[in-house]
Amino acid sequence: MCGIAAYTGKKNGNTVILNGLKKLEYRGYDSAGIAYLQNASINILKSVGKVENLKELALKDKVNSFCIIGHTRWATHGKPSQENSHPHTGNKSEIALVHNGIIENYLELKQRLAAKGHKFKSETDSEVAAHLIEEYLKKTKNFEAAFTSAVKHLKGAYAITAMYSKEPGVLMAAKKQSPLVLGIAEDEYFLASDVPAFLEYTRKVIFLEDGDIIKISPTGYKITNAQGGNIKRKISFINWDSASAQKGGYKHFMLKEIFDQPQAVEDTLRTLPLNIEKSFSITPARAKKIKGFYIIACGTAYHAALAAKYWIESIAKLPAEVETASEFRYRDVNFQKDWVLAAISQSGETADTLSALIKAKKAGVKVLSVCNVLGSTIARESDFTVYTHCGPEISVASTKAFTAQLTALYSLAINLAAARGALSKKEAASLYKELYRLPALMTQALKTREQIRKIAKKAYKKPSFIFLGRNTGYPLALEGALKLKEISYLHAEGFAGGEIKHGPIALIDAATPVITLMPAGKTYDKMLNSCREVEARGADLIMITNECLSNAIVLPKTGENLFPIIAAVPLQLFAYYIADLRGREIDRPRNLAKSVTVE
Repeated sequence: MCGIAAYTGKKNGNTVILNGLKKLEYRGYDSAGIAYLQNASINILKSVGKVENLKELALKDKVNSFCIIGHTRWATHGKPSQENSHPHTGNKSEIALVHNGIIENYLELKQRLAAKGHKFKSETDSEVAAHLIEEYLKKTKNFEAAFTSAVKHLKGAYAITAMYSKEPGVLMAAKKQSPLVLGIAEDEYFLASDVPAFLEYTRKVIFLEDGDIIKISPTGYKITNAQGGNIKRKISFINWDSASAQKGGYKHFMLKEIFDQPQAVEDTLRTLPLNIEKSFSITPARAKKIKGFYIIACGTAYHAALAAKYWIESIAKLPAEVETASEFRYRDVNFQKDWVLAAISQSGETADTLSALIKAKKAGVKVLSVCNVLGSTIARESDFTVYTHCGPEISVASTKAFTAQLTALYSLAINLAAARGALSKKEAASLYKELYRLPALMTQALKTREQIRKIAKKAYKKPSFIFLGRNTGYPLALEGALKLKEISYLHAEGFAGGEIKHGPIALIDAATPVITLMPAGKTYDKMLNSCREVEARGADLIMITNECLSNAIVLPKTGENLFPIIAAVPLQLFAYYIADLRGREIDRPRNLAKSVTVE
């Protein structure tokens, strides 16, 4: 949630920052604002609503500044309003800052500062940080020293970027449990919550780490810790360009990203050979000691985790427990010896998942993470990390990240089985041979587009939908229902196929389409029985299978294990076309954010 974009350099930062904030819209927001240095004073512009509204204000104000900070806010403390929007200032408006995260001790700090004469204009926790810096400037006229002192007193999660009117061109920033990236170009520097904000200007980045304090100006950058010690961070080179963050001719980012999936899966597979040490940094000796897995995630990633449970148990012959990270975080877990925690997160910044991960680490549990964002917090906190290679996923509703996660997790199951002797080398190689067919199979699955569009046209006015699946089809049923809910705002539920008769069948009538997931194999006949049960109650049946079945969406033939990865494609297309026919704002559905960085 929320987005930061900041610039100091030699060009008009207004264009840089407003374009950057547009690139961060996928994170979710309800207001936007900028602070810029002009004529030795700080000017603030804020707007409730879209970045476009802010652009209009900047045009009227004729903003022309070489040093500027911007923010898109998702309300946490205080309702969406002009006063609560960022940037925030102190009493004298000499300090301006933007902040992502939660300052947990803000009430205590606010009371102390109020007693010293500070007047607050907003309901936010963020404003406290601006006043705190201003208070320390009374003791030292040095911006860096005052900023560093203030940050030491903040508890919670934050990415903060601040400017001071008396030190033009200088920006200070700090990071703890909220993403912040430094972009490096010639005589100009950028700070942002995510790389797309400045990618058109530079591909050289530093992924900042917790505890880092950053000073940038047109003459250079410096990274220190809270004690003032200099820190060296690795400079990374981003190998995708800004064009990959554009729609590429598709009506919505979501549709583009659905069609990106064969390439995203292929790019992910390139980094996952049949070698557990090369793919997951787990030695064969360590793999043999693993006794089981705790798998945690949220939302779509949770459904990937559920599928992974089936694979790890059936292929690697290891027990696996799956739980939503927000529940795992607060449960009294009896951590078992030699179990591994697997954390799955597209952004690598999901607050609930990160908190649960830290809880497990404190208990001495080793952590494996599956993330899409290089240098993200969850990845850095993990003992073993595998990256999916999807590039930026702009649409809030996850598509290509989900199928890439499934690909990585299926690879993990096979690699574990091979390393532990649960599969022979020949058996593992055979499964991997089929796994490498995935991109081609997904390309074939995308050819169902027109068929699904026609089905959606008949169904889009229905008020409620039911999704059914068994085995690995069950997590997919949950995901299909979630996708439809997310972007169409329609009621949808996913159930295990065998559970339909234990209550949910009461929901079925002629107004209820039922989508069934029916891979060839041991559950196929049982799913046919479920189809007959709902059809007898008048349901409009939509079958997705890889068997030759009339009146069905027929996918290319695969084993049961790969079916959910391929079948995700028609489910995503179905949700997309239903939402499009209903005129929804597909890429930025109401009330949702891409990266949920508060618990």
